[in-house]
Order: sequence, then structure tokens, then C-alpha cells
Amino acid sequence: MRMSPESFDYILSLVSPLISRQTTKLREPISAAERLALTLRFLASGNSQQSMSFSYRVGRQTVSSIIKETCRAIWQVLNEKYLSAPKLPEDWKNIAEQFMQLWNFPNCIGAIDGKHIAIECPINSGSLYHNYKGFFSIVLLAICDAHYIFSFVNIGDYGSNNDSGVLENSVVGKAFAHDALCVPDPEPVEGCDIPLPYFIVGDDIFGLKTWLLRSFPGRSQLSEAQQIFNYRLSRARRVIENAFGILRARWRVFSRPIQASVETAEEITKAAVCLHNYLRQTNSASYCPSGFVDSEDGSGDVRPGEWRQIVRNDSRGALVNIAPQRGRRYSNSAIEVREALKKYFVSDFGSLPWQWNHVRSRGQIVG
Repeated sequence: MRMSPESFDYILSLVSPLISRQTTKLREPISAAERLALTLRFLASGNSQQSMSFSYRVGRQTVSSIIKETCRAIWQVLNEKYLSAPKLPEDWKNIAEQFMQLWNFPNCIGAIDGKHIAIECPINSGSLYHNYKGFFSIVLLAICDAHYIFSFVNIGDYGSNNDSGVLENSVVGKAFAHDALCVPDPEPVEGCDIPLPYFIVGDDIFGLKTWLLRSFPGRSQLSEAQQIFNYRLSRARRVIENAFGILRARWRVFSRPIQASVETAEEITKAAVCLHNYLRQTNSASYCPSGFVDSEDGSGDVRPGEWRQIVRNDSRGALVNIAPQRGRRYSNSAIEVREALKKYFVSDFGSLPWQWNHVRSRGQIVG
């Protein structure tokens, strides 16, 4: 992936005070521009640090230090502006309007998912970073809006932690649970039996809550209305799958396990997420051109995005799904919200013309 000269110069102007080194009598320091260029090439190409050492004719340890320091600087200068969470009820409503317009899902304010970021075995870490897939990792938990822009990220939990625990113990999970994000109050939606809260959508790795909706469990023995709800939720949730897909396709450092310390792996991930948001908001036509993400035709069939071709041959990428939990109990209020939306999606107010054929073609309906 090539970054435009304008984008490079803009980022350089921000990070230069943080990564520049003073000239001494002994040697000329590596310039801020070279440090940034080396780091961006490392992130975008997926080349090893040893390869970068040969290309830039600097020591392997120097490369490691440059990447760590520059990634930290990128996070510091881009985080506040380009990875800023909504702060007002109007901000949340704007996101909800985008989800409704693009994905026909009312009151949705984000899609959530988590990934294991594969890393080399940390020294003296025991089993803390060893996950259910049998490799070492840290966890990236993220929420994005309808345009594949991350609004929240939680980076660095142990790979051995389960998904539900990562969410519940994260800052964003606690904030949602304690209603501390200025999310608007529930509002009536035409065709729904009850006022609907504003919520995020996730897959089966998460528990059902009033502020987090997931699908009805199981693939068989579901009613037609339940299958239609699952289909409609999967359409809205597809944005987070594509956001991770763009991240992995554009920043090829995630095409293989990250060979670095845990701290450096965290800095790399934080920088890549910020750069993703920055380029999505300032240079989207180049960073994510038409056809790069999944799209639908007039009948609701999905046309796979170009990013899937790019990551197809990754033997074992650094972004791996996290495992679902089983046997959880859900609150009556959360079940009530899901039931209300289920009815809405099969009503005259909320149904889509093609959803019936799409679901019936799967041949799993039981009445």
C-alpha cells in the first residue's frame, strides 16, 4: 500500500517532534522522515525486521527501537482526532442513521468483534498469552461504525482470556454497562412493540444484552422470523468483519504472527488502527476503493470484497477469531428487545423485499 506524499508529510509534521534525534559529534542521527518511512514500510509490507535492517542498512536492534518508538508516536498524534469515540447523544444518533441508511438496522450504533493477534512466545509468560487455538496472542477488541471506521479499540489483553471477560473488563464494556457514554435513551420505532434502546451488534462470541444484540443460537430448528432476524443482524455486523479485513489487507504486518515483544506488538497494532482510521477519513478513494469491501446486488447476494483475495493465501495471519462461550443466561429485558426487533423485521415497516427468498433458499425453516 502506497501512502500519498500529502498524507506522509502530514503525519511526519505531527510525529517529527517525538521521534527526531539530536545531532552529536560522533554521528549523524537517522532523520524523522527515514524513521517514519521505515515504520510505514514495515507495517504495510509485512517484511521482517531483519529484512528492514538490510534495506535501510541499520542494525536489527535499531530497527526494532525505531518501529516501537514511531508506532507509539503515531498513536499519540492520531488517536485523539481520528479514533475519538462519540461524546454526545447526537453523535450516536448520526451513527445509527448511517446504519439504518446503509444496512436497514434501526438504533444500531456500532458492530463489535474481537481478534487474536498472533505473537511470538513472550519470555517467562507461562500460559497467559496461550490461546485456545494453540498459539500465543494478544486480543484486539474493536467497535466500528457503518463506514468501517473504528470508534473503540481495546488492545493487549492476554490471549488466554475469553471474549466475554475481555469485553466486560474493558473500559468500553464497563462504560456501556454503566450507561456512561451519553448513549441516547430508548426511542419508539414504527413497527416495534416497545421503545428500542440504542445498541451495538455482535456475533455468537458475545452475550445478549440490551446494549449488545446477537443472533438466535443454532442453525436448525429456527422459525422463519428468527432466521430473518439472524440474516438482518449479520448484514449489519458485516461492517466489522470488513473493517478487520481492510486492516489486514492494507497493513501486511498482520499477514503473519508478529515477531516482536508484547509491548511492541501492542504499539504496532495501535498505530495500524489509527492509520486505518486516518486514511479512511482523509483518503478513502485510494485506501479503500470501490469493490475493496463486500457489497450486495439488488437481491441481497454478497459480492466478496477484494480484500478477501489479498488475505486468502496468508498461511496463518496475525488476526484470528476468538472463541464463543456456551451456556450463558440472558436478562428478560435483553430477550424482549431481540423479540421486538424480530417482529419488526418481518413487519411491513421493517422487512426487505429479498429477505424472504434469501432465508428460504437455505432450506432450514421449521415453521
